[in-house]
Amino acid sequence: MAYYRTLGQLPSKRHIQFRGPGGRLYAEEVFGTEGFVGPTSTMYHIHAPTQVMGWEALYSTKPEYVEMDTMRMRHVKSMPLPPKGDPVTGRVVLFGNADCEMSVCVPEEAMDYHFNNAMGDECIFVHFGRGTLYTQFGTIPFRERDYLIIPKGTIYRLVFDETLEGEERPRIMVIETANGSHIGPPPRYVSKQTSQFLEHAPYCERDLRGPEFPLTFDESGEFEVRIKARDCVHKYIYDHHPLDVVGWDGCYYPYAFNIDDFSPIVGKHHMPPPTHQTFEAQNFVICSFCPRPLDFHEEAIKVPYNHSNLDSDEVLYYVAGNYKARKGIEVGSLTAHPQGIPHGPHPGTVEKSLDASHTSELAVMCDTFRPLFPTKAALDFDDPEYPSSWQGASTPAPGTHRPDGSFDA
Repeated sequence: MAYYRTLGQLPSKRHIQFRGPGGRLYAEEVFGTEGFVGPTSTMYHIHAPTQVMGWEALYSTKPEYVEMDTMRMRHVKSMPLPPKGDPVTGRVVLFGNADCEMSVCVPEEAMDYHFNNAMGDECIFVHFGRGTLYTQFGTIPFRERDYLIIPKGTIYRLVFDETLEGEERPRIMVIETANGSHIGPPPRYVSKQTSQFLEHAPYCERDLRGPEFPLTFDESGEFEVRIKARDCVHKYIYDHHPLDVVGWDGCYYPYAFNIDDFSPIVGKHHMPPPTHQTFEAQNFVICSFCPRPLDFHEEAIKVPYNHSNLDSDEVLYYVAGNYKARKGIEVGSLTAHPQGIPHGPHPGTVEKSLDASHTSELAVMCDTFRPLFPTKAALDFDDPEYPSSWQGASTPAPGTHRPDGSFDA
């Protein structure tokens, strides 16, 4: 993360004796990245974190991509996805490549174990539901529309509150790194000298919610922790609660950011997609399209212009509101547009939007710099008519334009 935080009890210096009640020496753990020259945090455990046993491989996590030689625009309707598993085992990968994986999860049961993704960072977008994220850095209460950024190696358990009558059941969309890179704020929004968010950033430190108390769970017994590594989930057992940290400090920790706290950048003319960028990792970015005032030039075209993603594939996950440039899009839809094929407003949407002053759309976008491939699960919910949905009389018919630039009525 971009700045230093601390929680709980700490000694006055690193790597010195630190004892608890009765004189017991706490176990120090340096939790670091990039060979300990990147962001790190230092934690102090009641028990040595090395005391694990009972390794067992449980299941493969390697996605199987299909139609890898097919390049077409797609519309995947994920709302019919049936409830399945827990917030980890219930994830259904829909798109991915060597850099990231995108999945949707409608959990049916609670996690009765803790999880550690040792392969990459996770960005969990909470579409519906609320609850608590328990980690060795502390607890983070979460709510609908939160991004939960969980760094690689973090031991955690995602616990949803009971769904009340009339509420949507919990649903999350997950983007995780598959190349070992880390998800963080765009560097152009962070000071190189101080790591402070700059004035032109669409969010800042005040918008981020870091770990809180309760922090320490001092319990004995058998506690299952599952670790994702080498494209497989493995199980191992602690003889004490894995969240036994009494204090920590550093710049590597999980945090929450609510998409409603993103401050959209608006302009006189339509602003390009990078103005919506919220996070980035190696070879992909995550953007937030939020409700905002539309362009204020007296002749502005209010919906996105036609564009070609020459260097990236684009997937949009639709959260709420009315996306004015598309027809037939639903809550929970995912649209995929591959690099090289122009895309833009559906026929009729440009004229229809000209008098609009605001947009109510809410969507999360992932742009990748290598081709994204669908899984079989994505094809199960794919709309085969989507690629032809741009056909229509949005421009004069062929042959009506004259060489001098005029056209037949």
